[in-house]
Amino acid sequence: MPNLVVVGVQWGDEGKGKIVDILARYADIVVRFQGGSNAGHTVVNAKGTYIFHLIPSGVLYRGKTCLIGNGVVVDPAALIEEMDRLQGMGVPFGKNFLLSDRAHLILPYHKAIDKAAELAKGSRRIGTTGRGIGPAYADKMARIGIRMGDLLNPTLFRRKLEENLEEINWVLERLYKVDAFRLEKVFQEYMGYADRLQSHIVDASVLLHAAVRRNKNILFEGAQGTHLDVDFGTYPYVTSSSAAAGGACTGTGVGPTAIDGVLGVVKAYTTRVGSGPFPTELTDAVGAGLQERGREFGSTTGRARRCGWFDGVV
Repeated sequence: MPNLVVVGVQWGDEGKGKIVDILARYADIVVRFQGGSNAGHTVVNAKGTYIFHLIPSGVLYRGKTCLIGNGVVVDPAALIEEMDRLQGMGVPFGKNFLLSDRAHLILPYHKAIDKAAELAKGSRRIGTTGRGIGPAYADKMARIGIRMGDLLNPTLFRRKLEENLEEINWVLERLYKVDAFRLEKVFQEYMGYADRLQSHIVDASVLLHAAVRRNKNILFEGAQGTHLDVDFGTYPYVTSSSAAAGGACTGTGVGPTAIDGVLGVVKAYTTRVGSGPFPTELTDAVGAGLQERGREFGSTTGRARRCGWFDGVV
């Protein structure tokens, strides 16, 4: 199998997880390259129903390496909860699961800002999941983000956290009128996550480049969909990352010449979660019927998806 990028070509929820599950058996490495725990990929097989938010669905196959790339923002609490849930279903986690040391962390204050800012927007709400994805990416671009690799250096992590909290606590208390965060509490919480995850943290770009040189087959798993891409989607009603195929390169460190193909996934009708334009949306009994028959409820938030006809123009 060539090095292949799988992306959704609508507003997400096209069935990417199912396609990746089919293709993963032919891959050596499966990589998530953007998004966070706002993604929700569902795989159903003879052993049960598996829901993935952060972990590549290729983890169901033994002998495959599954990697979370630098383009993903990681909530360590959500990641560990997902690992524990999958382990309870018989999925092993060892050297088969790796995390880029350059992936940025979602911290408690990102979630607090996400929810408070969305509430303050009133009728202009974007429809965020409230999981801190956007604020974490904002910190990344502002060059004040904290990365997975920083967890391996407690002194450095504490210093960065302290510097960030000094400003963020002011914003939370003065602007949004919500409680501030205590340095020691957050620090100890994340050192606990570090103990659990440190054996999985690697320089992922080096690993992937070595795999390319050895002609290994790499499957790049996208989240959300191209219409939610931060640059090319229905801005501002988009996600905060590059959900189009180009994100596979920036989100892993693999150059474009190593990509052999792109597979876009689309379903026969259109759905969307949250706010934003939807030209073919059906708000009548037909739309309700699509929602019911298609079980169109988010695997991440449980929110009902808006449904409409297939739109080949948008």
